[in-house]
Amino acid sequence: MTEERCDLICIDAPRAESIRERLLGEGAARDAAERAKALSDPTRLTLAEALREGQQLCVCDLSWIAGRSQNLVSHHLGALRWRGLVRSRRDGKMVMYSLTEVGASLLSAVLGDTTAEVSV
Repeated sequence: MTEERCDLICIDAPRAESIRERLLGEGAARDAAERAKALSDPTRLTLAEALREGQQLCVCDLSWIAGRSQNLVSHHLGALRWRGLVRSRRDGKMVMYSLTEVGASLLSAVLGDTTAEVSV
């Protein structure tokens, strides 16, 4: 007997099937896992948190805030953008980044911060 397993098989099939039908499909679950993995890197998590605080920042500011090179920050921002957690827009010669709603929501969940107000 272990604490992680039932001692007896007792499936409530109608309830279990109803729940299974409402879950994400395999592809959507894979996409969600990729988004979650994107924030598992400390640099990307720091960048996302900085964007939450600053709302919209350029690579230069993010590089300074994170204490990382601009090339590394650009690489990490590309990974976050590819997974739909940040968006970018060109402003003259600068590229400005901000969190998407998905990014802000996931960041709050990862940080355990359910009361954070985020403007997106």
